[in-house]
Order: sequence, then structure tokens, then C-alpha cells
Amino acid sequence: MAREDSSVSHGIEIRHERADGAAGRVLLAEYFTDVERRLGEFDASRTAPASTQEMARPRGAFLVLYADGRPLGCGGVKTLEPGVGEIKRIWIVPAGRRRGHARRLLAALEDAARGLGHRIIRLDTAAAMPEAQALYASSGYREIPAYNDNPYAARWYEKRL
Repeated sequence: MAREDSSVSHGIEIRHERADGAAGRVLLAEYFTDVERRLGEFDASRTAPASTQEMARPRGAFLVLYADGRPLGCGGVKTLEPGVGEIKRIWIVPAGRRRGHARRLLAALEDAARGLGHRIIRLDTAAAMPEAQALYASSGYREIPAYNDNPYAARWYEKRL
């Protein structure tokens, strides 16, 4: 799969790819396994949707973070309505955590959202993901009322870009 574009810094590269590409398929499978482990029960069909098409240009983006050529994380942006995007499926493999990769990936997803014309970005997260909640709060996101009916979400966030 040809990469669309990327940014590189100190052995870290973040590429625009497709969610159904080789790295995306593997990372998303690991993401869903991790979510199920954390929540105890998880049915992806009940969560807020984020299809490959929704996370692809021109209405979205899917990014893969590589460290020294190895895919370590992913995340997507989809359009909710004109000017408003949503970050979906942001995840870093356990071996890559606590190195600032999630913060880098979140910033790149925000840049992708700006590039799509979004002025506001939203996301939700489960109660079983306190590290994600801490990341969002420390990155300028504020808690908002539920904007979707995701049964696994316990917190909803928004940031003005």
C-alpha cells in the first residue's frame, strides 16, 4: 500500500494510510482485543461506527504511528457534520506506551482534522481507560454531555481547534 503522506521526527513517523491496509488491520484487531479485555464484554457493532470509508479522504483520515519502521499505534478522524470531526480508535500497542506516542498521534489527528476543515473535534472514551482520559484532559479537551449513544462510553470530550 502506498502511503499518502507522512511526517518524521527522531525515528517516529506518522503516515496517512487506510484503516483496511496491512498495518491498520493488525492494529485495529489488537485495539478491539484490548478494549474487550478492559471492558470484559465488547461488541463492536454496538459502538459508534467508524468505517474504513468514514476514516478516509475526503471525509476523514486514518493515521499509523511507526517507530523505527514498526507500526505502534493508530487512530482515525471522521466527519460528524460540517466543521465537526470525531477522533476514533486511537490506540498504542502496550510495548509502545509511556513514550509520548499517544500525545504525538493525538496532535497529528488534530492536524488531520484541521486539514479536513474541522473547527471542533470530539471523542468519547470508556471508564476503563483512565490513561486516555488523562491524555485528553491534559491536551486541552473539555468534558461535554454525550453527543452519541455509544453504550461503552462514559466520558465525552470536545476541543476547539
